[in-house]
Amino acid sequence: MKKISLALISICFALVTLAQQKEGKVIYSRTSQMQMRVNNNDQLSQMLPKSRTDKFELTFGNNQSLWKHIDEDDNNDEISGNGMQIRMVAPGQNDIVFHDFSAAKKTEQRDMMDKKFIITDSIRKLPWKLTGQTKTILGHVCQQATTQRTGKRTQTTMDNGKIERKEVNDTTNIVAWFTSDIPVPAGPEVQGQLPGLILALDMYDGRVVYKALEISPKVDVTTIKEPTKGKKITPDEFTNEREKMMQEMQKNNQGNGNRVIRMN
Repeated sequence: MKKISLALISICFALVTLAQQKEGKVIYSRTSQMQMRVNNNDQLSQMLPKSRTDKFELTFGNNQSLWKHIDEDDNNDEISGNGMQIRMVAPGQNDIVFHDFSAAKKTEQRDMMDKKFIITDSIRKLPWKLTGQTKTILGHVCQQATTQRTGKRTQTTMDNGKIERKEVNDTTNIVAWFTSDIPVPAGPEVQGQLPGLILALDMYDGRVVYKALEISPKVDVTTIKEPTKGKKITPDEFTNEREKMMQEMQKNNQGNGNRVIRMN
């Protein structure tokens, strides 16, 4: 009798696993708190927005995923004051990120100054910890997992009309809520990490927050393709290329009242 019971439990578990959603589409919002200041210009500093919200679409299937921004009529902030105009362009608006979970590989198509780049890298696992906390998001029970990511980030300031950028050491606290109802390691920012779809993500102690707004089981999996448009370079080469372009943009803006600040 005991063997029969265990066999029945195994069959039931297999049926539940087969019934779980393995492909679909998720719409996310990303709210970013913006800590920006124009030195020696309190009026313009007060006019800068304190936060902004963007939307992204994640499609997944066949153990792959595709992440991209949803266009919303050029959702870029423009601020004018004291003869100066600042246009802030959010990161990721023209980027496409593809993940192949079977190969533990990601491919990014990044836009920078009207040029496209293809950056391929491995999925680098982070040391996650389960906290035991749960909550329901869009009808799915989610578990909380936390981790830290160390690296560097670019700090941008403006002093007397001159944009200055420098790299600073950074430790990012990450809190994710994932559901094993959808056993796909996809989601915002940290894909290929957890055994379930991430429906909420908190980074930089709440300064960047992603929330799933809707989930659909309907998706054309043939659209989940690795991007190919752009110059193929390594992650380090892209960092160097970006710095060169930012320096060139700063040089071109000298003596010009227009400023573009890219938050990426």
